[in-house]
Amino acid sequence: MSGTPTTPTADTAIRVFLVDDHEVVRRGLCDLIDDEPGMEVVGEAATADQAVARGPALRPDVAVLDVRLPDGDGISVCRELRSRMPGLACLMLTSFDDEDALLDAIMAGAAGYVLKQIQGADLVAAVRTVATGQSMLDPATTARLMRSLRGPGEAAAPEEERLAVLSERERAVLDLIGEGLTNRQIANRLHLSEKTVKNHISRLLGKLGVERRVQAAVLAAQAHEHAQAQDHGQLHGHPQGHPQPPPHAPFHGHRPGHG
Repeated sequence: MSGTPTTPTADTAIRVFLVDDHEVVRRGLCDLIDDEPGMEVVGEAATADQAVARGPALRPDVAVLDVRLPDGDGISVCRELRSRMPGLACLMLTSFDDEDALLDAIMAGAAGYVLKQIQGADLVAAVRTVATGQSMLDPATTARLMRSLRGPGEAAAPEEERLAVLSERERAVLDLIGEGLTNRQIANRLHLSEKTVKNHISRLLGKLGVERRVQAAVLAAQAHEHAQAQDHGQLHGHPQGHPQPPPHAPFHGHRPGHG
């Protein structure tokens, strides 16, 4: 039996795995999700060890993970489960608005991050969104967060260096990902087939060493912002290296769930 989840279709229920150390929270989430058409809870876990041991056999499409667990954290569980099930979408659930945890969740390949104060209907919508392969993380907001966590003297040059490995076409695709376009919209914009766009995305993710579109878009946003800062320095008589920003479309953040 394969541990890789299958993409839910109109005829199959979204399989959800719940990981939270509070029984009351798990019961509430279970009742909420099981009452929804086209969704079912296939298993639960109260600890990180239980989650890693039970998760793969259940073949979930989405794992809803508490960030803080008694024997570890949901982010490590996310990383471990996704290493075994690359198609799994992890939705991080926390009662803390923790910037460090948000960054760690992104780099672990999480598809979304929501607070426990979220309304039930919004949580259900979030599960449906990540189950289709979309992200609940906003690249523009994430890029600003990552910039704020850097020291004032630290530059974003490494992001520019990482993007330098991309071909011109791959960089164009990445810029459109950053604008929140779907594969079909990117294909129409660049006059390519959707299959070709998917191939470009697969290659650029591999070159950048990231797993999700949102992670690549964050790198593009950081590099663009760094280029803008350098250009601003040139205009004010403070050369900082590159006289012109990269000849690419500017990055525009998009609403969570689009891209």
